[in-house]
Amino acid sequence: MDYSAEKKDLYEVGEIPPMGHVPSQMYAWAIRRERHGEPEQAFLSEVVDVKKPDSHEVLVLVMAAGVNYNGVWAGLGIPLSPFDVHKAEYHIAGSDASGIVWAVGDKVTRWKVGDEVVIHCNQDDGDDEECNGGDPMFSTSQRIWGYETPDGSFAQFTTVQAQQLMPRPQHLSWEESACYTLTLATAYRMLFGHHPHELKPGQNVLIWGASGGLGSYAIQLANTAGANAIGVISDEDKREFVMGLGAKGVLNRKDFNCWGQMPKVNTPEYKEWFGEVRKFGKAIWDITGKGNNVDMVFEHPGEATMATSVFVCKKGGMVVICAGTTGYNLTMDARYLWMHQKRVQGSHFAHLKQASAANKLMCERRLDPCMSEVFPWDEIPQAHTKMLRNEHKPGNMAVLVTAPRTGLTTFEDTLEASRNA
Repeated sequence: MDYSAEKKDLYEVGEIPPMGHVPSQMYAWAIRRERHGEPEQAFLSEVVDVKKPDSHEVLVLVMAAGVNYNGVWAGLGIPLSPFDVHKAEYHIAGSDASGIVWAVGDKVTRWKVGDEVVIHCNQDDGDDEECNGGDPMFSTSQRIWGYETPDGSFAQFTTVQAQQLMPRPQHLSWEESACYTLTLATAYRMLFGHHPHELKPGQNVLIWGASGGLGSYAIQLANTAGANAIGVISDEDKREFVMGLGAKGVLNRKDFNCWGQMPKVNTPEYKEWFGEVRKFGKAIWDITGKGNNVDMVFEHPGEATMATSVFVCKKGGMVVICAGTTGYNLTMDARYLWMHQKRVQGSHFAHLKQASAANKLMCERRLDPCMSEVFPWDEIPQAHTKMLRNEHKPGNMAVLVTAPRTGLTTFEDTLEASRNA
């Protein structure tokens, strides 16, 4: 598209440079080691250099970005400081984005300047056995962009590996396109990426945090597979949202008292806990049918729920876990694990083929991005504070970067809105 714009070394947020013109500097929300703490302390808007793409890299003009816990963790420096990983002077968080390819390295052939894309957050060096015939998520070079790399999406531009790009769903706005890739691809690998326990038609899956980013996609993905999703919520206000996504049933964890680390076996405390676990299991049977434990448990709270998850999973079933939002010290009754031959499987994001399969479902309009709130550029720290305090609405949050307002779906409309802003 031809349009006139001035060539400058720095543009204000919301300004669009001439297509393909790479300024020397940009605005970014930077975290520095000495500022580690809650988001509004850790994040500071700074002017930093634009990183030029290497031979296999692509520079993307960021239109919008997604908010997820990577930014909270990066700001806090917990469970580890990103500076201990990438050693850079500053860290730009953000592991989800939509935008436009603005420059390409000399060996990039799949993408060209002007392509509209979403970005998945897995990076690797591409030169070991796992990246060539194995599973790139097992590569020793595997890292998460925007958390284990210093150049995430809360900036006007971001430089990423060309293999991180996927086509943007044209029917979605920039902000809707920006909010789903991390959680959707993570959920996809959890449900379909651990052979032979791929979720199958007619199976039952228990989904913790069913109203959140991960949970909302897990329910929809279960539906696309013909499986039955049983969602767990902590607030009755979220029941209608979860059922509206297509869950077969919903349980409120506040109706039970079997959370936290498991008490020592054969103590009175264990007996009391076990009674509550069986009560929870019976509530699942009320949805699945008597005696039908779930084939899979979609885990991410960790410490508060793991012991219960292992118990309610069926014989030969799988508990798959991708996080520990309530803590990392996991407990379980090993007798039920080995005697019933259950599987506990760790899962971490997704490789390109899995992310692309999930993205295709979104492009085909078979999934809803479940975007809940959109924040302007100036409120990126506040958006992370809401997430830290669990005050965010059900679904996924997004922030505007170059896109001047919400609801824009084409570059032409975005350019016009930018000029009128």
